Amino acid sequence: MSEANAAASGQFSIGKRAINRLGYGAMRITGEGIWGRPKDPKAAAATLKRLPELGVNFIDTADSYGPFVSETMIREALKPYPKDMLVATKGGLVRHGPNVWLPLGRPEYLRQCVLMSMRRLGVKKIGLWQLHRIDPRVPRKEQFEAIRDMQSEGLIQHVGLSEVSVADISLAQKYFKVATVQNRYNLVDRTSEDVLDFCAARGIGFIPWFPLAAGALAKDGSVLSEIAKKIGATPGQVALAWVLKRSPVMLPIPGTSSVAHLKENVAAAGIELSDEDFAALDAQGKAEFKKAA
Repeated sequence: MSEANAAASGQFSIGKRAINRLGYGAMRITGEGIWGRPKDPKAAAATLKRLPELGVNFIDTADSYGPFVSETMIREALKPYPKDMLVATKGGLVRHGPNVWLPLGRPEYLRQCVLMSMRRLGVKKIGLWQLHRIDPRVPRKEQFEAIRDMQSEGLIQHVGLSEVSVADISLAQKYFKVATVQNRYNLVDRTSEDVLDFCAARGIGFIPWFPLAAGALAKDGSVLSEIAKKIGATPGQVALAWVLKRSPVMLPIPGTSSVAHLKENVAAAGIELSDEDFAALDAQGKAEFKKAA
């Protein structure tokens, strides 16, 4: 395994901006239930500051993480941002307490989300803004038109969607170019397999959240654990390496508030799974997914 650097994961371009495919999810630099400040703010800040040194130049956050805590900590730790760093954020959810998430897609609220994220991140334009959830109570046309208008005004550069179907993406494309899609996906959760294939065919970046999950495959004696032992890696690193190998549009964002865990995750970028090991993991992951369905 090579020295930990996200550049080993390869690159993907969002518009004209090339980023290293292995990114960082900033949800975990908050308190329990993704509410309030983290238990150890110094450790979380130290983790953020190590990102550039490890070649991580893609950060994914959201105004609802904390709420507002994650965006503020990113600005405090990293501004002025490295020229090659893309800080993506999301809006469209409101928080009323720990682990409570409610969609709100009124156009005026989405505009407020963007303007306040710009302030908290300390930027004049958001490089990638993602609709955190489509609000089923608000006509999609109104939500997508609001996003289109903000992009036309120069408030946001690129637009992404989160937890969407192929039909959702196709409809949104009538209003703006969808640069990224962020759905839950990992070795044992293949619910969004069709969405991933759709994105891959069209060069849309696919951001899998919860990318390290491996379910029962992480147990001793499993295919995953045996491959991990064989190559001298952890099961989590192998699961992440599998995600990276699955598609060139894959942009995994494992999150942590620990420097040691961050380095461990980034080291996965240097793991090159053989086609045989990839196929074995793929088959076992699909079997685990079907079993859980």
